[in-house]
Amino acid sequence: MNRSLPAFVLGSLVFALDQTTKRFVLESLTPGQPVRVIPGFLSLTLISNTGAAWGILQDYGFWLSALAFAALMVLLAMRRHFTHAGLVPRIAFGLLLGGVAGNLSDRLTYGHVVDFLSFYINKYHWPAFNVADSAICVGVGLYVLDSLWRRNSGGASGP
Repeated sequence: MNRSLPAFVLGSLVFALDQTTKRFVLESLTPGQPVRVIPGFLSLTLISNTGAAWGILQDYGFWLSALAFAALMVLLAMRRHFTHAGLVPRIAFGLLLGGVAGNLSDRLTYGHVVDFLSFYINKYHWPAFNVADSAICVGVGLYVLDSLWRRNSGGASGP
C-alpha cells in the first residue's frame, strides 16, 4: 500500500472539517459579535484575518498566499521524508497538508483567513484561530517531538 495515502486522507479530512466549520460560521455569525459557548472560556467570534498568526503582517495577503503555496509545494515534494519515517511523521504530514491547504483556500477565496475559535480566561484573550491553524500547530509539534525522540533514541522512529 502507498504509505502516503493515509496522510493524504487525513489531510483531506482536516481540509474538509476546516472548510465546513468556516462555512458554518460565515453563514451563522455576525463579524466581531461573540457567541459564548462556555462562559468565561470559549466564544465563537467571526474574524477576518488578513495577516498571519496573531494578526501579524496584516495586509500582506499576496505574500502570505505565495508563502503558503510554496509551503504546500515543499510539503508535497518532501512527502517521502514524512511518510517513510513512521506513523507520527505521517500524521504530522497529513495535519500540515490539510491545515496549510485550508488557510490557503481562504486567502484565495475570501482574501483573508476566517478565524472563529476565541479562547479566554478573565481578561486574558488568546488570538482567534481555526481548525487549519490547530492542525498546523499540532502537526509541527508532533513532527518536532518525533524528531527529538528519534534523535535521542538512536534514530528509530516512534510508534
